[in-house]
Amino acid sequence: MATEIPNLFPALPELFLALAGMALLMFGVFRKVDASRLVGDLAALALVIAAALAIGFGGMRQLTFEGLYVTDAFAVFAKVMVFGSAAVTLWLAIRWLEHETVLRYEYPVLVLFATLGMGAMVSANDFLSLYLGLETQSLALYLIAAYQRDTVRSTEAGLKYFVLGALASGLFLYGASLVYGFAGSTNFDVLARSFAAGEPVSAGVVVGLVFIICALAFKSSAVPFHMWTPDVYEGAPTPVTAFFSVAPKVAALALFLRVMVSPFGDLVAQWQQVIVAIAILSMIVGGFAAIAQNNIKRLMAYSSIGHVGYALVGLAVGNQAGVSAVLIYLAIYLFMNVGTFAVILSMRANGRMVEGISDLAGLSKNRPLMAAALAVMMFSMAGIPPFAGFFGKFFIFKAAVDAGLIPLAVVGVLTSVVAAFYYLRIVKVAYFDDPADQFEPMGMQARLVLGATSVMVVVFFFFPLPQVVSAAGNAARALFGA
Repeated sequence: MATEIPNLFPALPELFLALAGMALLMFGVFRKVDASRLVGDLAALALVIAAALAIGFGGMRQLTFEGLYVTDAFAVFAKVMVFGSAAVTLWLAIRWLEHETVLRYEYPVLVLFATLGMGAMVSANDFLSLYLGLETQSLALYLIAAYQRDTVRSTEAGLKYFVLGALASGLFLYGASLVYGFAGSTNFDVLARSFAAGEPVSAGVVVGLVFIICALAFKSSAVPFHMWTPDVYEGAPTPVTAFFSVAPKVAALALFLRVMVSPFGDLVAQWQQVIVAIAILSMIVGGFAAIAQNNIKRLMAYSSIGHVGYALVGLAVGNQAGVSAVLIYLAIYLFMNVGTFAVILSMRANGRMVEGISDLAGLSKNRPLMAAALAVMMFSMAGIPPFAGFFGKFFIFKAAVDAGLIPLAVVGVLTSVVAAFYYLRIVKVAYFDDPADQFEPMGMQARLVLGATSVMVVVFFFFPLPQVVSAAGNAARALFGA
């Protein structure tokens, strides 16, 4: 009996990335002269093409690979954010790595394979395909974290990430096996139909779900599974930290939404209190722990933990409005974070990279445009109107209040006030402290990215807001099957 070939079109972006990654790997190996710069540029272009291929599907829901893989409006929205942010951070990384004489063609290839795994994650419709995507991403990220293998900090970051990542993978597999054992399937659609029937839920399913939540909390660096984040962010090369802070973060949170809503959407009562607890802890730790940081990369690590907490507030709501708010928040978060890391990647004085917050002293006098753009990013991250970050938090907290989770919204507002302290501290250092060493001029890539993200953050209310809100609403409806 002939085997029917599955429909490959729903997975076309991922197939393209896989082929592009293998082709660029062979190109880098067999080219006589060093082709690292060219491979990097081609890899960034491949990511942009993958994003365009994802957009080409529109919002139509399509299943393939025997129901293991799904493409819908939610997957398209998440993939555009993941592929786009990966392309921008890779483009920024090329010049930095080249300047530090550590650019090798393996780096962009690893970024491609990591992003391939992220795309597979957000389109997973079964725990088996989810795990394949998760590990494809993770294995590449372990190597990227230890990319500067000649430095102790980078190898230590890679080792810590690998050990704790292996633990998280074990938690996920154990949780998925419990769900399979007690519910009888690993397919999201089958599980959703089973739980929607209103039959009593086995305690084994709930325990398995808790293990899965723990693993996903690790991947998104939510408290109390955040311990790897500050060390990896500080120890990894700065372009790697920039990449980690956007694409894998968005993919992990999109996966969190997919898993909680698609198969377990009718079990909100069982998982809501766990998500609420994780969100509160993440907001508190992210708000208070960053105050004592003097290294800007560690500060951004705790900042990302806090932002994950805000995003999980929307997930805790458990309805379409909450998911839509999370997607809007993630889109805004990408602009703010990419812009901030464009500045951090340009912190070079006296021929060396610097990472201390005190090194930004007097930046407004030496590099006024750079200081102004950094101030815009900090005001936005603090949630100060009329910048984009305010609207991200507004939609999140409004969804929580409308769902009756008023104490959760209050905690979010209070921790936002605390977090504003360390964001405004950076502005104070840049504008009011005595000048430190003058930074070298920003590269063309960093200037373009910083300029574009600054404009988006400032004019978000006037131009992109309606489009982003509409696209996020369509994605949320697709996730809920509406």
